[in-house]
Amino acid sequence: MSPERIASLAIVGRPNVGKSTLFNRLAGKPLAMVDDRPGVTRDRREARGRLGDLDLRLVDTAGYEDKETGIEVRMRQQTEIALAEADVCLFLIDGREGVTALDQRFGELLRRASKPVILLVNKAEGKQGDEGILEAWNLGLGEPIPISAAHGEGMGDLYQAIRAALGEAGIDDGPTPDADEEEGAPLRIAVAGRPNVGKSTLINALIGQERLITGPEAGLTRDAIAVDWLWDGQRVRLHDTAGLRKRGKVDDRLERMSAADTLRAIKFAEIVLLLVDAEHPLEKQDLTIADRVESEGRGLIVLVTKWDLVKEKQAKLAELREEFERMLPQVRGAPLIPVSALTGFGLDKIMPAVVALHKNWSVKVKTRDLNDWLAEMVARHPPPAVDGKRIRPKYMAQTKARPPTFVLMASRAGKLPDSYKRYLVNGLREAFELPGVPIRLIVKAGKNPYADKG
Repeated sequence: MSPERIASLAIVGRPNVGKSTLFNRLAGKPLAMVDDRPGVTRDRREARGRLGDLDLRLVDTAGYEDKETGIEVRMRQQTEIALAEADVCLFLIDGREGVTALDQRFGELLRRASKPVILLVNKAEGKQGDEGILEAWNLGLGEPIPISAAHGEGMGDLYQAIRAALGEAGIDDGPTPDADEEEGAPLRIAVAGRPNVGKSTLINALIGQERLITGPEAGLTRDAIAVDWLWDGQRVRLHDTAGLRKRGKVDDRLERMSAADTLRAIKFAEIVLLLVDAEHPLEKQDLTIADRVESEGRGLIVLVTKWDLVKEKQAKLAELREEFERMLPQVRGAPLIPVSALTGFGLDKIMPAVVALHKNWSVKVKTRDLNDWLAEMVARHPPPAVDGKRIRPKYMAQTKARPPTFVLMASRAGKLPDSYKRYLVNGLREAFELPGVPIRLIVKAGKNPYADKG
């Protein structure tokens, strides 16, 4: 396939047939959550994958159910969108259970679609799926291919079938360069917060489409879903995450997996949008998440959602700013933006704030400017004497960015009080205009040339 065109494979089927396991197998890493319970996957998840010499865009979908009410309707809509956008559909059935009535109804839908369909009989290790393979012929979707997504069996036959299907769809099957390498890596943004604070709704409002499942139910999002977006010519990858509750309240294995996935998304993001509810702002869990973002060295922007419900807006915003800076001084100056996904208020301010914060997060300060600033700070307020002896700061240099990290060389470095370190960090933030950026300050002692000579 050409560099501009990469084949899209939608992995579809009823709940709990192994779609996410196959998705992870083809992606080459455990991106999607897998559990024995049905209905773990809700939103459609996309990733780059490879099978042999085939580069593929993989789409994992929710289990297809024909219920007419509840969350299943929204899940089915996401699956149908994936079907419409795919070049080839991989239709999985469970070889151990055989063809069910729901498989037959979904098979009828696929036969009417004008897309190549590859019928896969999963969980067919050894002879366990023989009966299911025979039944699969009755679906009228061609020769079924026995596989084991968990153990990697049948991948050679799947490779041949995909090559044939791509030819049928009129898509070249040559190698495709990685999009991130060709166009530059996207700006990675994680959207985090407590459950039901409106993370998925916000992302849908930003990108202008119903890409993620939303609803009044708490905990709809279970794993971190990456959504690619183009904003003002800038490639952006938004990571919708599961809501984080207090650790003591998490007693379900699936929720623990969701929380771990959210923390991983925060760790690998560059900027984190922390959503707090305007009606219940800055609760302990919000502050815990913000502290985690700072400790990971990510840039932080606080979005106060459901702002349309607030009456005394100016007074409320001033109160929130004061409370946030008092409770989290380590991210002093972090942007605090009131928004409403329902009315669109404040959404236009988010990405300019992200870009400005990302620039500061990536800043590199000249060593000469740093040391001129250090001399002024020490002259204004010298370090206190400890045990009757002075601590003498000598010089400072920036060792890395993202986040900005500085090393201060000083005599008796281990004795420098934390209060003086905070004084220097706050001074760095103010002098070099780094509001909201986590700053790392490492204090080291210069090597004593006489130490080895006794």
